[in-house]
Amino acid sequence: MAEQLAGLADDRALLGRTSTAERVADILRSRIAEGYFPPGTRLSEDSIGGALGVSRNTLREAFRLLTHERLLVHELNRGVFVRVLTIEDVEDIYRTRALVECAVVRGLGEPPYGLDGLADAVEEGLRATREGDWKTLGTANIHFHRALVALAGSERTDELMRSVFAELRLAFHVVDDPRRLHEPYLARNRQILQALAAGDKAEAERLLSGYLGDSLERVVEVYRRRVGDDLDAG
Repeated sequence: MAEQLAGLADDRALLGRTSTAERVADILRSRIAEGYFPPGTRLSEDSIGGALGVSRNTLREAFRLLTHERLLVHELNRGVFVRVLTIEDVEDIYRTRALVECAVVRGLGEPPYGLDGLADAVEEGLRATREGDWKTLGTANIHFHRALVALAGSERTDELMRSVFAELRLAFHVVDDPRRLHEPYLARNRQILQALAAGDKAEAERLLSGYLGDSLERVVEVYRRRVGDDLDAG
């Protein structure tokens, strides 16, 4: 927990003079999405509030916002915890991803497209692979899909998917072999990028749809093996 709190202290400068619950929620959401707070982690009001330099009321409002986004849960007399997803949650996350991400690709106009963000995420993934850093590779994969969604040029879509991708990170924490989960999709990211660079959005959508279906199957398989059928009941 000390390492995570040190990272939050670094984020304190992002709050500026007009600290708000929304900005605190943005920081915590990003930290969850980057994997700093695993599912089941209890979030201490005193420690996090001290690290960020915000009041207890501001932090509680941020917690409330993230609870509404299904990233945190409040347990009576125990505190606030990072949520542990169910299999149904994972299936719904991927259903949402397929609806939004495929629609973004399908709705692209005429090429060329602004693919710098996608290319940067692929390079980030290649570096992580060379270093054997599979957690960072998972983050790079999320960055790739975030950049893909950004092609729509819609702040509302970006905002919606920020929470979805943060929830996705919670699912990844259950995986016992992150290399096996993430490494195959680096090549598939490159294929999607190449299709878009060639102006073939139909092929990119086909590749993306298959990608998401295979990824869902793999993550659900891991959930059933690691957590068990008791998650089905929520």
